[in-house]
Amino acid sequence: MSAETIEEALNAMRRGVPVLIYDSSDRESEVDLVFYAGYIDSDKIFLLRTAAGGLICYATLESVTKALGIPFADELLSKEGLGALSSKRLRYGDRSAFTVWVNHVSVDTGIRDRDRAITILELHKVAELVLSGRVEEGRSKFYEEFQAPGHVPVLAARRLNVRRGHTELATHLALLAGLRPSVVFAEMLTRGGALSYNEAKVLSERRGWPLVTGDQIIRACRNEEVCWSS
Repeated sequence: MSAETIEEALNAMRRGVPVLIYDSSDRESEVDLVFYAGYIDSDKIFLLRTAAGGLICYATLESVTKALGIPFADELLSKEGLGALSSKRLRYGDRSAFTVWVNHVSVDTGIRDRDRAITILELHKVAELVLSGRVEEGRSKFYEEFQAPGHVPVLAARRLNVRRGHTELATHLALLAGLRPSVVFAEMLTRGGALSYNEAKVLSERRGWPLVTGDQIIRACRNEEVCWSS
């Protein structure tokens, strides 16, 4: 993989073009289809739902969810006496990045492409407020305009030296692109399984969607202090 490939991915994210991120063979060994959240619309949600097929998630930095007073889901479940469930880990060993699931109050049912696009765009606006230092405005908007449980899971990205899942890789790719760490993604699935890295390469060449690996993003972040400030 060349430096040109990571630059192609950064340019694609800046333009609202999807990017494919492969984590690693010793983690999930999965490819996610990723968009910058500020450009999301119902057509992109449709693409995530049909071309990817996995769970459509919104992600921002843990510092944003903390500022909003949103706990991680495993912490919330543990407090409710469900620690026997939330303390377990899947084979790759990481704590979950999930927090709460929400809908924006203006949507119809929450699950439709248009509805999820609205919810994600409004979440993006909340993150922008918090990240620009307008924390109280962000908190007010979040608690006044969202309801839970909803149809959009909010994921909180930890630092890359703590966790290296798609949540962290995608938000840090946005940081590398000079964008807010605010992204939307879904796993690329096949019938009964997940799209392989080699299959993703074919798709990338056919559709013009840049494909980058977790290692590439991590290497690029080592040269950019902004990526470690979360």
